[in-house]
Amino acid sequence: MSAALAFVCGALGMLGLVSLLPTGGGGGVTLLASRLGRRLGPRMRVPGDLAGRLAAAGFPGGLAVRDVMAMKVVCAVLAALLAIPFGAVLPGRLGLAWMALAPVGGFMGPDLWLARRARVRAAAIRRELPAMLDLLRVTVESGASLAAALGEVGERTTGPLAVEWRAVGLEAALGVPLSHSLAGLVDRAPLPELRALAAALDRAARHGAPLGTALDAQARDARLARRRRIQEAAARAAPKIQLVVALLLVPSVLLLVAAALAAALLSGGGPAF
Repeated sequence: MSAALAFVCGALGMLGLVSLLPTGGGGGVTLLASRLGRRLGPRMRVPGDLAGRLAAAGFPGGLAVRDVMAMKVVCAVLAALLAIPFGAVLPGRLGLAWMALAPVGGFMGPDLWLARRARVRAAAIRRELPAMLDLLRVTVESGASLAAALGEVGERTTGPLAVEWRAVGLEAALGVPLSHSLAGLVDRAPLPELRALAAALDRAARHGAPLGTALDAQARDARLARRRRIQEAAARAAPKIQLVVALLLVPSVLLLVAAALAAALLSGGGPAF
């Protein structure tokens, strides 16, 4: 129990520190991580899935893979230094567990931060997708090519999905095949909705099916999926509300009743039944 507490506290503490990173690329912490990552260079072993997790988070702060590894090392060192004074005052094995596992939690802090950023980005993409698919369908049906329509809709809208569609439009303008650009889009935003969209567009291009029909079907599916997620979130919220009622509201009402009974007993009148 103490080991788990030390690990969680170290990870949450470093998560709070790295959450202060700016979204732009000019922050001092980001610059320090970049310099340290370049200094560590090829000597530092990088997990194979870190690049995908960083892409799913939208490359926050302009960080590269080496920069994130540098952040993990710095957070582990900071957690170790911060754990020493706390571990010295904790009793027995709890202090040893704190000093041993806090650096591990600090090392995992940037991973938790990336996971949170990826969840926020995925939620924003899912929220924007149905409306942007409608705009894309209208643009395609007006006579624009698919690549040009993606770039045009991306230019006229905001959000992470608009950024990705602008990138696809720019790559297509530079001569990159649209299938490759869509594959890169799916890699940077690995969501089932975007995988289905890329597959539907590829099938429409290969079989000559109308793009408007495919985009309309994708928009309808995206709305249904979003409605289903909202319903599932509401269903998960009901037990939490019941737990709050059982743990907070019911005891407070019982305390009020007990206080009224105690007041009646102390006044000498006894409870009235």
